[in-house]
Amino acid sequence: MERHENHGHGWRGGSGHRGGRGGRPGGRGGWQQSDLPTADDASAWFAGRLPDDWFQGAPQVDVDRDEIVVVGTLAPVEAVPAESGEPTAEATAAAAAGRAARFREDTREQRIGIAEQAQARYGRRVAWGVQVGDERFLYSTSAVPVMTRLRQPDRQVLDTLVDAGVARSRSDALVWCVRLVGQHADGWLDELRAAMSSVDEVRTRGPGV
Repeated sequence: MERHENHGHGWRGGSGHRGGRGGRPGGRGGWQQSDLPTADDASAWFAGRLPDDWFQGAPQVDVDRDEIVVVGTLAPVEAVPAESGEPTAEATAAAAAGRAARFREDTREQRIGIAEQAQARYGRRVAWGVQVGDERFLYSTSAVPVMTRLRQPDRQVLDTLVDAGVARSRSDALVWCVRLVGQHADGWLDELRAAMSSVDEVRTRGPGV
């Protein structure tokens, strides 16, 4: 029976204490992530743990409180040329999809084992993906439900998006809003993350309690 590539049910504090490594509570996000180990070294860990022949260069590793997404670049693949002598865009995309599918099947068991080790270390599920030329393929990334309460003016914004056909439901409309903010506020979000990192660094230098 095939095992799902995203496994486990999140961090359960198996090390016997709450908080990050060394028993210090907090980490980025403060109390909201006090149950999670820090994952600041996840990029370095995966770069050292993955087989050398999997990817071209180090993989991209993105971390949030729920999931670690690892995306590596595969060697380019040449599509079969058309009668004109040049491969079509469709053939190039199909070749990339085939290369991604082959990597997924060939490395499945190894990736499951590495994901289990990473989850034990970082308390987060692991999802995988590959970049082939201009095409990116993600395997089994998590869609995490988020609870929120909105007042009427905020609900009316979502309902307007639904009524206009931009989104199918309030949930879809909220996802659309989050993505729109992410696209247009990258600089501000980067500054905010940098400020959070500075706060975390200062906090770790404080006395333990």
